Amino acid sequence: MGSTSDYPVMEKAAAFFEEMEIPFEMKALSAHRTPEEVSEFAHGAAPRGIKVIIGAAGMAAHLCGVIASMTTVPVIGVPINSTLGGMDALLAIVQMPPGIPVATVGINGALNGAILAAQILAVNDHALGMKLTAYKENLKNKIVKANEELKGKSFKYRVES
Repeated sequence: MGSTSDYPVMEKAAAFFEEMEIPFEMKALSAHRTPEEVSEFAHGAAPRGIKVIIGAAGMAAHLCGVIASMTTVPVIGVPINSTLGGMDALLAIVQMPPGIPVATVGINGALNGAILAAQILAVNDHALGMKLTAYKENLKNKIVKANEELKGKSFKYRVES
């Protein structure tokens, strides 16, 4: 995270990793305020066994790109809505120069960032893949249940299709 103010958004990623039983680190690192610590983290990620990194930042949001420039570990960016509706962060994260890719999810999309990270990890982890399959099946079941509940709502001019 660019700062601890990003925690309320990133907490959703942490909760998902807990649910999937995926070990994770959570740090506040600023590309502008703590560049040495960012460099140490990025350069040390692969040797420490980190397989994917989720970076979250608002405003200028250089954290994800800076990390991606220093490692071959895949980086997923979560733009945080702190100013300009989060568009400034979105554009800062998604508009990377050639050779420095950052996968980017929607503004405040920490949960999708975590799911994407898990899907990357599941390429070589069958058990995790099965958990993700069950997770997505549960999402489907929630919509099926919601539609069943909607059928019970009565309106004078509602037509059924």
